[in-house]
Amino acid sequence: MTAAKQVIVIGAGIIGASIAWHLSRAGAQVTVIADSAAGGVATPNSFAWINASWGNPEPYFRLRTRAMAEWSRLARDLPDLPLSWCGGLCWDLPAADMKTYATEHSAWGYGISQVDRAGAARIEPNLTELPDFALHVAEEGVAEPVAAAHALLADAKRHGAKTISSTVTALVQTGGRITGVDTSHGLIASDEVVIAAGVGAPEIAATAGISLPIETPPGLIVHSQPTKKLLNGLVLAERLHMRQTAEGRIIAGSDFGGADPGMNAEATAHALFAAMKAMLRGSDGLEFDFHTIGYRPTPIDGFPIIGRAEGMDGVYVAVMHSGITLAPAVGLFATREILDGERDPLLAPYGLSRFAQ
Repeated sequence: MTAAKQVIVIGAGIIGASIAWHLSRAGAQVTVIADSAAGGVATPNSFAWINASWGNPEPYFRLRTRAMAEWSRLARDLPDLPLSWCGGLCWDLPAADMKTYATEHSAWGYGISQVDRAGAARIEPNLTELPDFALHVAEEGVAEPVAAAHALLADAKRHGAKTISSTVTALVQTGGRITGVDTSHGLIASDEVVIAAGVGAPEIAATAGISLPIETPPGLIVHSQPTKKLLNGLVLAERLHMRQTAEGRIIAGSDFGGADPGMNAEATAHALFAAMKAMLRGSDGLEFDFHTIGYRPTPIDGFPIIGRAEGMDGVYVAVMHSGITLAPAVGLFATREILDGERDPLLAPYGLSRFAQ
């Protein structure tokens, strides 16, 4: 009988959690190493919109719609996963651009409806400002990102995964391949190492001479105290994107990636909260709780890096913005590639080698 493959996953955010869950369910011996709590660093600061919305070429759209389907599959396997297909109401583009988006994505099979002011009011009756023209995608959704990462890691542990709270200081090379990691608690050997450490990924990869061209733009999101139900789904208005969480908080950014914090993040947060409150009917008792500033691990061309590093066996990279949308598909595809050598065609554009061309 072949021994189970030993895999180290660096990172406990939604991507690392998904990969660890899929690997452990497939029979690998998984060790998750992270220097932060379950949920990681970027994941808790995410707007957590699950979508295949505007602005992307068709190959990336296909990956994102597959990921949306994999969220549904994941929810069947983990019935307590905090996931809601609440729909998204969008009018944050010029009308001509929205019509182009609707025509293109409808042709690709995305379920977009065009709505007028009355239609928007039926979808979100508590908005004080309504557009004359908007788009609604009923199949878009949200996850509660930290709770989802917790659920994945907890179930991975039930399937034998281990978690270690430690800092990875270097990848260990033996004979031209990665054979483990050096940590603040000592060396840990493995057959494969997965780098899913978000903004920390470039520093870890660099210890083995691997360059990850990643930017880390900040995004500020405001969080209200829990309140009564005011929103049915995602609202993507001009300069204000917001949703209501499962625990009743209204969260918002100037877009889904968050606001530019500017020179005074506190002032930016309170101005954003005031705009959010003014946008909601029945928000008189809505109170500001806190703001977060997340640093999004974003490859310089805007698309994910998913796959093995060229010229270095034993290491697999999974770093991206849009981690919430992509997480279940990345977990599934990475597991198949790591354990069976099978690379899904949807990942073809997203290898690290594209930056060497």
